[in-house]
Amino acid sequence: MNDPENKSIEETSTSLNNLNKQGGWKENLTLIGVALILALLIRVFIAEPRLIPSASMYPTLQIGDRLVVEKISYRLHPPQAGDIVVFQTPPELQQRGYDDNQAFIKRIIGLPGDIVGIVNGQVYVNGKQLQENYIAEPANQPFPPIKIPENKFFVMGDNRNDSNDSRYWGFLPRKNLIGHAAFRFWPLNRLGLIG
Repeated sequence: MNDPENKSIEETSTSLNNLNKQGGWKENLTLIGVALILALLIRVFIAEPRLIPSASMYPTLQIGDRLVVEKISYRLHPPQAGDIVVFQTPPELQQRGYDDNQAFIKRIIGLPGDIVGIVNGQVYVNGKQLQENYIAEPANQPFPPIKIPENKFFVMGDNRNDSNDSRYWGFLPRKNLIGHAAFRFWPLNRLGLIG
């Protein structure tokens, strides 16, 4: 039977379904857009993942380790000696042809105003020998004592004899810091905080 009332209900139902389908697409696109913006904001201002491409921080970090680099703490307090930091290519390395967007990871050894040197494989900061239970082996080259300027750091890899660091290219400007290597999330058997 062609009941006009039933036909009207069916047409209304079909129209509502079409509106829901269109509204569903718009809602999904909005959600995707918001998620992308949030992901970008988190990566730029809060934290980002990084892959370790070399053995310069061995044994603390190994090739293929994946880390979370947090970016907030250095806005609240200055970096500390012993922190493992990720940073953009320092000016000296840019002059040598390194990509200025390349990221490096090293341990802060000396802070602004400190005097850093290496004698017989041992690192000294302000005349005191560092106790370094995290290195692969002692440095095989001496390094004369040098005072670190303001707003700069002296950084070294834990794999002292296989690390391109402040001994070779100078001090790390604070403005080049990306963040603090805080957490290893891969491989799972080494999951945890980075010290």
